[in-house]
Amino acid sequence: MSEPASISTGIAARYATAIFELVREAKGLAKLESNLTDLAQALNDSDDLRAMIASPVLSRDVQGAAMSAVAAKMKLLPELQNGLALMGQKRRLFVLPQLITQLNAMIAEDKGEVSADVTSAKALTKAQSDKLAKALKARVGKDVKINATVDESLIGGLVVKMGSKMIDTSIRSKLDSLQNSMKEVG
Repeated sequence: MSEPASISTGIAARYATAIFELVREAKGLAKLESNLTDLAQALNDSDDLRAMIASPVLSRDVQGAAMSAVAAKMKLLPELQNGLALMGQKRRLFVLPQLITQLNAMIAEDKGEVSADVTSAKALTKAQSDKLAKALKARVGKDVKINATVDESLIGGLVVKMGSKMIDTSIRSKLDSLQNSMKEVG
């Protein structure tokens, strides 16, 4: 892992732990999960928000006030609002994507869930997604939350990533493997 990435992850982990503990004490984890989904969507949709959290030009006060205004407008939990305002005042908003990831992981762990990133050639139907989640649950012994994405270059099959494990049954990887073995023979 590169040094800046590990520093960002460490900063995000400290803020995430504090926010998570406060919200868990207040019994608001379900609302926090909903807030994180909304915040991630806003971050994904808004170029201005991404520019604001990464801007070295804006002062601490401006970043803190802007993030407080965004959080209030989105009606985020007070603990999350305060955490984001503090991050703005401390010039730590650049770790917001990592904070969202860390908090989602902590919530999933608290619920006894594991998340799986699933990439398929075509969008999975609800039935396929449920069947895959059931099969993965049987393998890991925990509920599995599937984050599905589509990559048409796979041609067919799936790529499933759960933590440090990856299962690649895509046709693209089988063709690549076949191509490599043919190069070794010839």
